[in-house]
Amino acid sequence: MAVTDGAAERAADLPGLASQDEGTVLVLRALGLGDALTAVPALRGVRRAWPGRRVLLAAPEEVGSWLRDLGLVDGVVPTRGLAPLAWAEEAQTVTGAAPAGHVAVNLHGSGPESHRVLLDTAPEQVVAFASPEAGVDGPGWDPDEHEVDRWCRLVTSAGGTCAREDLRLDAPASRGRHVVVHPGAAAGSRRWPADRFAAVVRGLAASGRDVVVTGGPDERELVARVVAEASEARSAAGDGPSGDGPAADGPAADGTTGTVTGAAGTLDLPALADVVGTARLVVCGDTGVAHLATAFATPSVVLFGPTPPSAWGPAVDPDLHAVLWHGADAEPAHRGDPHGADLDPALDRVTVDEVVAAARSLLASSGEDAPEMRAGADVRRVEA
Repeated sequence: MAVTDGAAERAADLPGLASQDEGTVLVLRALGLGDALTAVPALRGVRRAWPGRRVLLAAPEEVGSWLRDLGLVDGVVPTRGLAPLAWAEEAQTVTGAAPAGHVAVNLHGSGPESHRVLLDTAPEQVVAFASPEAGVDGPGWDPDEHEVDRWCRLVTSAGGTCAREDLRLDAPASRGRHVVVHPGAAAGSRRWPADRFAAVVRGLAASGRDVVVTGGPDERELVARVVAEASEARSAAGDGPSGDGPAADGPAADGTTGTVTGAAGTLDLPALADVVGTARLVVCGDTGVAHLATAFATPSVVLFGPTPPSAWGPAVDPDLHAVLWHGADAEPAHRGDPHGADLDPALDRVTVDEVVAAARSLLASSGEDAPEMRAGADVRRVEA
């Protein structure tokens, strides 16, 4: 299943910065990487709505700085959660003048708390979903809306045309030959078991793919376990078929076997984006890496559990992405806790066999099964 509903046509090209600055737009999206990426179309819509203003993004510093370096925003107000915003200095830095009246855009939530964070900055205009508690008028909140469509609808209501196609980011380089497997997620409910990820890694590597297992600084132990279990199983099987299902793919037709490289805590966000943006395939759960794959048109196998893909799944290029979810058969459809500590039962029902089958299908459709696309001397390498 892949998400295909919603606007598909990309809006007109982004305007350049006006020669005479008309002030600032302060946008709140103080959330993680995946959240930031689903808001990229809305950020482009903000540019179109206020082409003469500089755009400041209140967000975690690493994410905000990366978006700034991509040209999506002009300045970053480092923040996390809903702390008061110390934004005036950044506004003066990017405009060269003391901040005057500004537009505040809430891409963080439905309010009232996030609305009040922006209201405390004394804006001349607020763009946000309606919240009687905060005294803010605007469009109504739809809890079943896809995350990309939600923020596009809000910004479009203020005159900033944007659509799902605005998700796309330019690839950092030409496509490499490696496959990315990302076993981590912020919450246990969205974290598929490590031994199953290891089985997938083993199958990919045994069939000739060079696999990069990525993770954040706090996921070193998880990544090390996945790499170790995959490597131990390959050694025990002699890099050949082990007889335990599709994960044991066997060597490639030309006799090559791939490598397994752990990259936890060694990649900053631009480097991670480079690795994902040049990969042949990404296998991961419902996390920020999945949204990087969508943005860069990197084929992906995404494993969903507590949250349905209709809300957070790939919003463009459905043929490039395989979404695995076992929550649709429930009545009503399954909804779990995306921040829960325990593995979600719908995610638990995803099997190694179906992940490997989806990966094989996507690699075959992209031509990756050709010998020249397998492991070789000039494969893109990632240092552990």
